[in-house]
Amino acid sequence: MSKDNLKKIAELAAEAADDKKAFDIEILNVEGLTIIADYFVICSGNTDKQVQAIARAVEDKLDEEGIYPKQIAGKDEGRWILMDYADVIVHVFHKHERQYYELDRLWADAEKILKKEETS
Repeated sequence: MSKDNLKKIAELAAEAADDKKAFDIEILNVEGLTIIADYFVICSGNTDKQVQAIARAVEDKLDEEGIYPKQIAGKDEGRWILMDYADVIVHVFHKHERQYYELDRLWADAEKILKKEETS
Protein backbone atom coordinates (compact mmCIF):
# COMPACT_ATOMS: atom_id res chain seq x y z
CA MET A 1 0.00 0.00 0.00
CA SER A 2 1.29 3.47 -0.83
CA LYS A 3 2.57 5.89 1.78
CA ASP A 4 -0.29 8.29 0.98
CA ASN A 5 -2.89 5.55 1.46
CA LEU A 6 -1.39 4.61 4.83
CA LYS A 7 -1.45 8.23 5.95
CA LYS A 8 -5.09 8.47 4.83
CA ILE A 9 -5.98 5.40 6.94
CA ALA A 10 -4.34 7.03 9.96
CA GLU A 11 -6.19 10.29 9.29
CA LEU A 12 -9.54 8.47 8.95
CA ALA A 13 -8.93 6.68 12.24
CA ALA A 14 -8.08 9.97 13.97
CA GLU A 15 -11.19 11.61 12.50
CA ALA A 16 -13.40 8.76 13.75
CA ALA A 17 -11.82 9.03 17.21
CA ASP A 18 -12.42 12.78 17.22
CA ASP A 19 -16.07 12.21 16.30
CA LYS A 20 -16.43 10.22 19.56
CA LYS A 21 -14.76 12.99 21.58
CA ALA A 22 -11.41 11.28 21.99
CA PHE A 23 -8.75 13.65 23.26
CA ASP A 24 -4.99 14.07 22.91
CA ILE A 25 -5.19 12.56 19.43
CA GLU A 26 -1.82 12.05 17.76
CA ILE A 27 -0.68 10.54 14.50
CA LEU A 28 2.97 9.52 14.62
CA ASN A 29 5.05 8.56 11.62
CA VAL A 30 7.13 5.68 13.02
CA GLU A 31 8.46 4.50 9.67
CA GLY A 32 12.13 3.68 10.07
CA LEU A 33 11.84 3.61 13.86
CA THR A 34 10.12 0.22 14.01
CA ILE A 35 9.31 -2.61 11.63
CA ILE A 36 5.83 -3.17 13.06
CA ALA A 37 4.11 -0.19 11.42
CA ASP A 38 4.53 3.07 9.55
CA TYR A 39 1.96 5.04 11.56
CA PHE A 40 0.61 5.01 15.09
CA VAL A 41 -2.64 6.72 15.95
CA ILE A 42 -2.85 7.35 19.69
CA CYS A 43 -5.87 8.79 21.47
CA SER A 44 -7.60 8.74 24.84
CA GLY A 45 -11.04 8.44 26.39
CA ASN A 46 -12.26 9.16 29.91
CA THR A 47 -14.10 5.92 30.61
CA ASP A 48 -13.98 2.27 29.56
CA LYS A 49 -17.26 2.79 27.66
CA GLN A 50 -15.90 5.82 25.80
CA VAL A 51 -12.71 3.95 24.90
CA GLN A 52 -14.84 1.10 23.50
CA ALA A 53 -17.05 3.57 21.60
CA ILE A 54 -13.99 5.26 20.09
CA ALA A 55 -12.61 1.90 18.94
CA ARG A 56 -15.99 0.92 17.45
CA ALA A 57 -16.16 4.23 15.58
CA VAL A 58 -12.65 3.72 14.16
CA GLU A 59 -13.48 0.17 13.12
CA ASP A 60 -16.79 1.23 11.52
CA LYS A 61 -15.26 4.15 9.62
CA LEU A 62 -12.42 2.03 8.22
CA ASP A 63 -14.84 -0.83 7.44
CA GLU A 64 -16.81 1.63 5.28
CA GLU A 65 -13.63 2.14 3.26
CA GLY A 66 -13.02 -1.60 2.92
CA ILE A 67 -10.17 -1.52 5.42
CA TYR A 68 -10.28 -4.30 7.99
CA PRO A 69 -8.09 -4.95 11.03
CA LYS A 70 -5.79 -7.92 11.20
CA GLN A 71 -6.47 -8.06 14.93
CA ILE A 72 -8.03 -6.07 17.75
CA ALA A 73 -6.92 -6.59 21.36
CA GLY A 74 -8.32 -5.22 24.60
CA LYS A 75 -11.81 -4.50 23.31
CA ASP A 76 -13.64 -6.15 26.22
CA GLU A 77 -11.73 -4.34 28.95
CA GLY A 78 -11.73 -0.89 27.37
CA ARG A 79 -8.48 0.16 29.02
CA TRP A 80 -6.08 -0.03 26.06
CA ILE A 81 -7.50 -1.17 22.76
CA LEU A 82 -4.90 -1.95 20.13
CA MET A 83 -6.19 -2.10 16.56
CA ASP A 84 -3.75 -3.63 14.08
CA TYR A 85 -4.28 -2.46 10.50
CA ALA A 86 -0.89 -3.82 9.40
CA ASP A 87 1.10 -0.65 8.69
CA VAL A 88 -1.20 1.51 10.81
CA ILE A 89 -1.66 0.71 14.50
CA VAL A 90 -4.42 2.48 16.43
CA HIS A 91 -4.03 2.75 20.22
CA VAL A 92 -7.17 3.82 22.09
CA PHE A 93 -6.31 4.38 25.74
CA HIS A 94 -8.23 5.03 28.89
CA LYS A 95 -6.61 8.26 30.13
CA HIS A 96 -5.01 6.54 33.15
CA GLU A 97 -3.48 3.77 31.03
CA ARG A 98 -2.07 6.34 28.62
CA GLN A 99 -0.39 8.20 31.45
CA TYR A 100 1.02 4.95 32.81
CA TYR A 101 2.43 3.51 29.56
CA GLU A 102 3.60 6.83 28.07
CA LEU A 103 3.73 5.66 24.45
CA ASP A 104 4.04 9.29 23.42
CA ARG A 105 7.34 9.52 25.31
CA LEU A 106 8.57 6.15 24.02
CA TRP A 107 8.06 7.31 20.44
CA ALA A 108 9.21 10.91 20.99
CA ASP A 109 11.55 10.66 17.98
CA ALA A 110 8.65 10.01 15.62
CA GLU A 111 7.42 12.76 13.31
CA LYS A 112 4.08 14.08 14.58
CA ILE A 113 1.63 14.26 11.67
CA LEU A 114 -1.20 15.38 13.96
CA LYS A 115 -1.30 16.44 17.57
CA LYS A 116 -4.70 17.54 18.77
CA GLU A 117 -4.51 18.34 22.46
CA GLU A 118 -7.87 18.59 24.09
CA THR A 119 -8.80 17.38 27.48
CA SER A 120 -12.19 16.16 28.30
